[in-house]
Amino acid sequence: MNLTRFDPYREMQTFQDRLNRAFGNFGRGERDEEMSLSAWVPPVDIAEEKDRIVITAELPGFQDSDISIQTENGMLTISGERKFEKENAERNYHRVERAYGQFVRTFSLPNNVDRENIRAKFQNGLLQIELPKREDAKPRQIRVTGESGASSGSESGTGSGRQKEAIDVQSRESSRREREAIPTR
Repeated sequence: MNLTRFDPYREMQTFQDRLNRAFGNFGRGERDEEMSLSAWVPPVDIAEEKDRIVITAELPGFQDSDISIQTENGMLTISGERKFEKENAERNYHRVERAYGQFVRTFSLPNNVDRENIRAKFQNGLLQIELPKREDAKPRQIRVTGESGASSGSESGTGSGRQKEAIDVQSRESSRREREAIPTR
């Protein structure tokens, strides 16, 4: 048996959406219409790869000239507008489900993004924004060297293997001496 968590806010929102669909724009003023138009936002996917972060926004029916992308104060803003088709006396709409009007999406840019090299491309209704990571933010392997300058991972025959063995023998001897020096009761 699956347990479902009750969310009263979700239920109220669903109820409000049903009422809005049933009554349409009945009783709404111009101010409410502007609010509803600005509430439309396109769906967005954000993915992180080893060397970049990719934001993909679904914008079907848009042209690249309809979209604006800006960065300011550590924020990335995507905005645009989908205009409603001009009313035609020969066309009578029975249902309008597509969203129209202006939209704005704003995202915080992480500190590891190279803000000078952000690129965007728009193709087949998908806006893809590439946020490359700074070089100093990318993970890198740090090589460890011993006193002789040789890498600790290599057995180059310079005696570093023998030196390590001698240190291990000394540490075992000193720990044995310490155990013998402590009186037991």
